[in-house]
Amino acid sequence: MKRQDFNFELPEELIAQDPLEDRSGSRLLVLDKKTGQVSHHGFREIVQYLEPGDCLVLNDTKVIPARLIGVKEDTGARVEILLLKRREKDVWETLVKPGKKARPGARIRFGEGLLTGEVTGIVEEGNRLVRFRYEGIFEEILDRLGQMPLPPYITHQLKDQTRYQTVYATHSGSAAAPTAGLHFTPKLLRQIEEKGVSIARVTLHVGLGTFRPVKTDDILDHHMHSEYYRIEETECVKINRAKEGGHRVVCVGTTSCRTLESAADENGKLKAGSGWTDIFIYPGYSFKIMDGLITNFHLPESTLIMLVSAFAGREQVLAAYEEAVKEKYRFFSFGDAMLIG
Repeated sequence: MKRQDFNFELPEELIAQDPLEDRSGSRLLVLDKKTGQVSHHGFREIVQYLEPGDCLVLNDTKVIPARLIGVKEDTGARVEILLLKRREKDVWETLVKPGKKARPGARIRFGEGLLTGEVTGIVEEGNRLVRFRYEGIFEEILDRLGQMPLPPYITHQLKDQTRYQTVYATHSGSAAAPTAGLHFTPKLLRQIEEKGVSIARVTLHVGLGTFRPVKTDDILDHHMHSEYYRIEETECVKINRAKEGGHRVVCVGTTSCRTLESAADENGKLKAGSGWTDIFIYPGYSFKIMDGLITNFHLPESTLIMLVSAFAGREQVLAAYEEAVKEKYRFFSFGDAMLIG
């Protein structure tokens, strides 16, 4: 299966640069994966597409302000560090720009010395291991010095940092937001629960590898980065109960989907626990748990559009994307949404 099979034309002006004032004011394209039929709605109408007994699954990860700007102690040269994943208490795997200024032994100061980092090693794809030193609590220092790590296709400054968090974000650890969840408001979630839909929460800390383009011609040669997930027993019970009762499990975002599909056994039973997953879902995959998916519009040739194509069929997904372009939907992180079921 070729990377180019998942390409589509996207005018640059359709890439959303700013979040809407009202989270739930975005548009919703509904794709019936059985018929391929597409219809257009407002996101608030999502309530109409959920039935009593269904289970809506949210990823409650919280984005950390993972982008740090510092200077090298010896030269004063500007260095940008992006925290990717915590390896030990004070050791992080990071992406450093420019990498040539971050050889092992290099020391970097942030916030006039409030935080210092030393490059201790180089790992896969040139990522750097950095050991941080500070006084106090690392997370509090990060809140003071760090910036939200917006994707490179967003060039505008984010005025309100909370707009790159879901309203239910709880557990800190992501380098990127689970963006399908950005459309939900507390009011909308209440309406969904009042309809008799159970809401389950899982945690998957989103890594930047999720958004990295596939560079290999054959998608099977692509290497997926691992991401940490956790599912509590109480949430497993909600999800398993819906399945056993013949109801649907609807995932909010590809991250929730990857979490469930990683933690399910071959019989479609979800198990509580935590661990690392590098699951790569592409056409031909048999879904064990997910029955419906709420998701944003993804980058051409990305692993995310491959996952969506595995669920709804490549031809139908590309036809729906073509329709979305024609109707001028807003794309990517701050863009509009799709419901596939």
